[in-house]
Amino acid sequence: MNAVLPFFLDHIWLIPMFPLAGAALMFFIGRRLSNAAASAICVGSVGVSFVFALGAFFQLLGMPEGQRVAEKILFEWVPAGPYHMTSGSVTSFVADWGFLLDPLSAVMILVVTGVGLLIHIYSTGYMANEGGFYRFFGYLNLFMFSMLMLVLANNLLLLFVGWEGVGTCSYLLIGFWFKKKAASDAGKKAFIVNRVGDAGFLLGIFLTSALLGTIRFTEIGPALVTAHIAIGAPLITAIALLFFWGATGKSAQIPLYVWLPDAMEGPTPVSALIHAATMVTAGVYMVTRSNAIFQLSPLAMSVVAIVGAATAIFAASIGVVQNDIKKVLAYSTISQLGYMFLGCGVGAFTAGIFHLMTHAFFKGLLFLAAGSVIHAMSGEQDMTKMGALAKKIPTTYRTMLVATLAIAGIPPLAGFFSKDEILEKAFERSPALWVVGWITAGMTAFYMFRLLFMTFHGESHVDHDVEHHIHESPSAMTIPLTILAVLSIIGGWIGIGGRFEKFLEPVTASMGAPEIAAEAGKAPALLLMAASVLLALGGIWLAWMLYIKRTDLAAAVRRNAGALYDLVAHKYYIDEIYDAMFLNRSKDLGSSLGMFDAKIIDGLGVNGAAWLTRAISLVSMWWDTWIVDGSVRLGAFLVELASFPIRLIQDGEMQEYMLIIVIGLIGFLGYTVYLLHWMR
Repeated sequence: MNAVLPFFLDHIWLIPMFPLAGAALMFFIGRRLSNAAASAICVGSVGVSFVFALGAFFQLLGMPEGQRVAEKILFEWVPAGPYHMTSGSVTSFVADWGFLLDPLSAVMILVVTGVGLLIHIYSTGYMANEGGFYRFFGYLNLFMFSMLMLVLANNLLLLFVGWEGVGTCSYLLIGFWFKKKAASDAGKKAFIVNRVGDAGFLLGIFLTSALLGTIRFTEIGPALVTAHIAIGAPLITAIALLFFWGATGKSAQIPLYVWLPDAMEGPTPVSALIHAATMVTAGVYMVTRSNAIFQLSPLAMSVVAIVGAATAIFAASIGVVQNDIKKVLAYSTISQLGYMFLGCGVGAFTAGIFHLMTHAFFKGLLFLAAGSVIHAMSGEQDMTKMGALAKKIPTTYRTMLVATLAIAGIPPLAGFFSKDEILEKAFERSPALWVVGWITAGMTAFYMFRLLFMTFHGESHVDHDVEHHIHESPSAMTIPLTILAVLSIIGGWIGIGGRFEKFLEPVTASMGAPEIAAEAGKAPALLLMAASVLLALGGIWLAWMLYIKRTDLAAAVRRNAGALYDLVAHKYYIDEIYDAMFLNRSKDLGSSLGMFDAKIIDGLGVNGAAWLTRAISLVSMWWDTWIVDGSVRLGAFLVELASFPIRLIQDGEMQEYMLIIVIGLIGFLGYTVYLLHWMR
């Protein structure tokens, strides 16, 4: 696209290659390296990627507005011959191995490499005493390569390579402690559920190619304009819904969210990197990248908004009653991802990406701080066995307090700005969606401060044996916490004055798709902002009242809620319903197929053929024995019987043979004389 590019823009393809090199070294020679050497290689590779990402970002920023696009194509990857499009024209399919840097991918690579670098540094302390150290960092580097390929790809097919790569790495990292059954089961569950979503995404890619003749991002918008696709056209709606189906799997939305809570069985740095800051946001990135397609389908946009809002409040309700510190954060992640999709669904793609960025800061910090708590508690994750830890691990407490305030939407922290922008846009589109998002904001503030109060305040419920070993984490873990805390404070300010929206505008508004009209009028921004902040403060107050001031009230609420509390505590029995509807039915199908194989295929087919062959062989043997051999023996007997008189004179005496010959000659001569006499 650009004839001559500055150095970093011309070498954007190297950004994912550095972590790939680190992963390759770990897999080939990592076993022979010390932990220090392995961490230096893997952390260093991500650090170099971050430097290149920064360089590319600033060089892109130096380009004129509206022209901030750099595309680097290394080679033609998947060429195909001419084929007929659905429009009737003939074209050739080509997918390049190419990289695209524009404002959207620039934001993503900074988030991925920046937060990824901090989590790599944190992991050197958290995983220091774990077996398979080199293998863990190899998986992390491989994940970084896949995620960077996903966000830098210049076409849907190459994006899908990164999409599948992060899914595979998620499976490897969730099941890192493979001797632990819960971890290995969680890895398999994540892998299978993601494959369900990936099937929809792949079908969407095929339909896009068939409809538009291209899957390159820079060509999709112009192709939509050239093809004169009508708003709400069935094919464009199908493509958008298939894309979103893929996003529900990767970004854990209803109905494919069930893998994410179980994924907390993996090491905490994995939860921070993959299941909070980067991989689970891939669906949001993909929907935003494909915004031209979605904007042409009001139905798909409505589905995205409704599913996002439903997921946000649904997951938040479960997070309210969880006692595992990582499970609370897992359901919080699902809820916040719902917020991002709510923003995308109401047409506020920039707000969705803005919340993606700020969420990476404070949710990554929350997971890392939770890991620091677990580290201090010798592996304990149950918040009912914690309490009064604020003075014992002060750095962890202070940084987690910042992240909790940020996610609760308290100004002027990062989460306030991005969440407020989504709620404002949601009100403009549909007040009903705003109400759902507003209630969810209050629930988020409640369950996050419930976590904070149960963990760091109140009375200590720590086991006596554990209490003596509580200590602050090493600097390799606390320094990343501090940096993320600073980002959680200042990260939202870049959105002031619409700067972030203006920066992303070429991506979210340049595809030529007309905007969908809002259902409601212009929102009273200050009033909505005040309402969300007041509700968040109300949630914090309620958590303080139940878990600090009047702890007896929490027990009373639980008793009085009865069946409702049990329903929510058991996550609405969704896993059990899925087991009954899909898992057990799959097992039944497998059992039925196994029985069919045993009774029909093996029984009638293989074993039946064997029995038939045996029966035929027995008949053949009987026929051979009694008919064929019997006939031979009968013939032999008749021959023997006929030759019996001859055998009587065959005694081996030469004189007798000569006598018989002479007698025969005399007889022959006599008979000849007789005939001659008779003929006269």
